[in-house]
Amino acid sequence: MTGHIGIVGAGLVGGGWTIVFARAGEQVRVYDSSAAIRDEFMEIITGQLDDLKSFNLVDDVRAILARITVCENLGDAVDGARFIQESVFERTDVKTEISNAIGPLLADGAIVGSSTSGIPSSAFTESAPNRERFLVTHPVNPPYLAPVVEVVPAPWTAQDAIDGALALMAEVKQSPVLVRREVEGFILNRLQGVLLREAWDLFQEGYASAEDIDKTVSEGLGLRWSFMGPFETIDMNAPGGVADYAERLGPLYHSIQKSRTDPAPWSTDLISAVDKERRAVLPSSKLAERRNWRDRRLMALAAHRAKQSSA
Repeated sequence: MTGHIGIVGAGLVGGGWTIVFARAGEQVRVYDSSAAIRDEFMEIITGQLDDLKSFNLVDDVRAILARITVCENLGDAVDGARFIQESVFERTDVKTEISNAIGPLLADGAIVGSSTSGIPSSAFTESAPNRERFLVTHPVNPPYLAPVVEVVPAPWTAQDAIDGALALMAEVKQSPVLVRREVEGFILNRLQGVLLREAWDLFQEGYASAEDIDKTVSEGLGLRWSFMGPFETIDMNAPGGVADYAERLGPLYHSIQKSRTDPAPWSTDLISAVDKERRAVLPSSKLAERRNWRDRRLMALAAHRAKQSSA
């Protein structure tokens, strides 16, 4: 199927998707209901592309920018698109409204992917026209630096829409994973949720500071996890692989799990205590600067990975 890529919702995530598709050579039309966001969109994208250029992660910034058009209304962005990436506010009612608006505008064979972080698409596409063309395509932010995309169909999503979304993500150099059926939080946030739960508990129970818990991941687990997943990690960590690891350390993990059988929600006091530690290290006024630092570190890592894959 021919046609452009439509982006609906032009905030941080929608902007990241715009770079992913335009960098891969796709014509991209972008729409956001906020005129202020539309007005500043190209300036923000230009700055992000310039940063990518400094790490040799894109070649021709002007050529990429020339593929991007900011639209004044939804129809201009969606009409004739072969794929639409929806990245509006993470609320079921908002996503329901935009899905119902997009559905009647779809070209034959078009696919709509939602960037939702954990809401199954069946929760907001049941009443949408052409609902069989909708599914979740959940990225890590920013998607042009962290390539994994969770592809999660609703029970009624057509198989060719699933196949098309997987193929497109691979074509634009993302790394798609198929979540075979809907589950709240999908894969990424469920894995992250387990780690976060233990981090909150360890802090609350006084075993370590927030900084040292972060350091345990950034200087330990995270180094391996940046290029290996949890199963491959344990496969490498025992002479006989996964089965040997499970025999050696399974009882330890089972004992830990039994001690955490009553999950409690994050309390206001706990959140305030962690926030107090974090703000002592990084004032709120420095958050944007630190996010830029994070993105540049991710760019350096992406450049390193590109060199490794071509070696």
